[in-house]
Amino acid sequence: MSKAIAKSIFTVGLLILLMAVPVASASVNKSVTIEAGSESDGASSVNGSVTVEEGAVVNGEVSTVNGKVRIEDNARVGDASTVNGAVTVGDNVTADSLETVNGSISVGEGTEVAGVVGAVNGRIELESGASVRGNVANVNGDIDIEDAEVGGNIESVNGNLYVREGSVVKGDIIIEKPSFWSFGQKSKMPKIMIGPGAVVEGKIMLEREVELYISESAEVGGVEGAMSMDDAIRFSGDKP
Repeated sequence: MSKAIAKSIFTVGLLILLMAVPVASASVNKSVTIEAGSESDGASSVNGSVTVEEGAVVNGEVSTVNGKVRIEDNARVGDASTVNGAVTVGDNVTADSLETVNGSISVGEGTEVAGVVGAVNGRIELESGASVRGNVANVNGDIDIEDAEVGGNIESVNGNLYVREGSVVKGDIIIEKPSFWSFGQKSKMPKIMIGPGAVVEGKIMLEREVELYISESAEVGGVEGAMSMDDAIRFSGDKP
């Protein structure tokens, strides 16, 4: 298993511990809001959502169990994570990392994430101008990036991957073979699309066969493993 996905599993354990033994600073059965333009050392909740309003600065972590995390435009946070909830990030946000189990992650335009973006059982979406310096990784969910940049690898097990027009992946794209970490999800052949003008500076490394579509105007450092570049379906236009 990849280090990024393993880190997500480790996060699950920590948050489940939080759920079982709430710390003094955690709110239980209610939501927490960090008001617009304010500064905070962090916030956590069990059975409630955490919202960081526009322009707020959080020097520590925001986390919850059984609730969503919402970070509004122009805010700054450390690590943001949840179990059983989505992480929704607005535009021009700065964050250290974004992680969820049983939920999606959406990253708005111009947002910068210094570390990993990881999900288990959820979709990951990066909008135009978003930048992730670390890896983007998930198990059981699609990854969709459009005109965004990933400084590390993109790693996936069960799910489709769309690297759309103008996107740049500086590391590798790694499609892992399903294992018991896939949590019983029925495995199907993933679809991998590298769109027009997209760049994958590393290689597409496949531990399993996929439906591989690469635009004629895309740049890819190679395809290795279960398939080769010759197996890719090349296409012109916006999509296959």
